[in-house]
Order: sequence, then structure tokens, then C-alpha cells
Amino acid sequence: MNESYAECLVRRRIPFYSNILVIVMGVVTAVCVLLAFITNIIGLVLALVSGFCFYLLNRNSRVEFEYLYVEKILSIDKIFGKSKRKKAWEGKMEDIQVIAPAESHALNDYGASNAKVLDFSSRLPGAKVYAAVVRNGSGTLKILFEPDEKMLQCFRQTAPRKVLQ
Repeated sequence: MNESYAECLVRRRIPFYSNILVIVMGVVTAVCVLLAFITNIIGLVLALVSGFCFYLLNRNSRVEFEYLYVEKILSIDKIFGKSKRKKAWEGKMEDIQVIAPAESHALNDYGASNAKVLDFSSRLPGAKVYAAVVRNGSGTLKILFEPDEKMLQCFRQTAPRKVLQ
């Protein structure tokens, strides 16, 4: 039994403007709570709305991606604020045309230059980003992700001709 299993968790860099927005919404929420003590119902409604907006902004600005490769199926989940998980993409190894470093010129042979791009990378400078080119019924899809060495080894075991260095 030749079972391939690998998982990897990548945290996306939090943009600078997102940190500023979270701080501003925190201050607005604090002001609205103080306003709720002065004015009864209007301040309470504003405090609840701004608190909910602060919660959503804070949760959605902290994103992680979990890559899971099991038995020729690559699954990518998006995790918001370490609490909410959403399936971002899933595909079989048979549908993937090639897996190569994102800056590789070998991707141009597979039509990756005009493909729709899904970015599941950390966006950190110096990160080793790979691209998977997938042909689906409507066209070509380019998926950017950052697998670790174990996952790349599983890809090579399953489909050695599809994995390029």
C-alpha cells in the first residue's frame, strides 16, 4: 500500500493597512461604548454595530492556508482568525498539468500566462512559491501555494513528470 500524505500550514502576511483599520475600529468601538452610557439606545446600537465590524475585520485579516495532500488529491483550506475554516480549492493530481516554481518559464508552455490566478501563498518576500497549472472545463487555472519539502516529495512520488524544479 503506497499511501501519500502531507500537510502544511502557511500564515499569510497581514497587510499594514489592515493593522491600522483594526486599531481605528477598536478606538471607534470604545468611543461608542462610552457614548452608550450617555445616550441610551443610539449609543448601544452604534456600539453593537461597531463591535461586530471590529470582530469581523480582526478575524478576516488573520488568514492561514492549510494544504493537504492525500492519495492524489490536493486540498487547500482557508482559515480565518484560527476559528473559521473554509474550503478554498480541491483538485485531483490527474487534473494538474504541472507544478513548478512560480517564476519558472516552464509554466508558459502550459498557458499559465493568461490563466485565472488563485493566490494561496503567504506573500512574504523570499518565500518559495510554487504554481500548479490546472486545466478545467472553462479554461486554465494557476494556483499559487507554498508546499514544504515533504509535500513536494509526495507530488514527485505520485506524478514525477509533473513536478519541475
